[in-house]
Amino acid sequence: MTSHGPGDWVGGLAEWAAAGLELAGVLVLLVGVVATSALYLRAGFSRGQPGWSDSFKPYRANLGRAILLGLELLVAADIVHTVAAPMTLTTVAALGLVVLIRTVLSLSLEVEIEGRWPWQGPKG
Repeated sequence: MTSHGPGDWVGGLAEWAAAGLELAGVLVLLVGVVATSALYLRAGFSRGQPGWSDSFKPYRANLGRAILLGLELLVAADIVHTVAAPMTLTTVAALGLVVLIRTVLSLSLEVEIEGRWPWQGPKG
């Protein structure tokens, strides 16, 4: 018979929550790519305006937003994983590297979409 500590259920709950966040992040990415691509194709094939060239910039911006939201959910999942994972130097370093990479991606997407750094005020 194995003994379970009082914190075992917290780790299990954190694993389920992290898995849910990961699934949500992947779904947001997939749905975002499909939805924005469908809108772009519809606009491109329409006989009137905006057409392909006028639709491309909004398509990239909307695609970037979907990717950004998916990345934010995946970063949240990584953070929740830390509750369940044993805290070793290796796990902390791996988490730090993943969060750093995803944060740099998020910042670059934000600049790509908005044309400015997140801490700058709106263009105007």
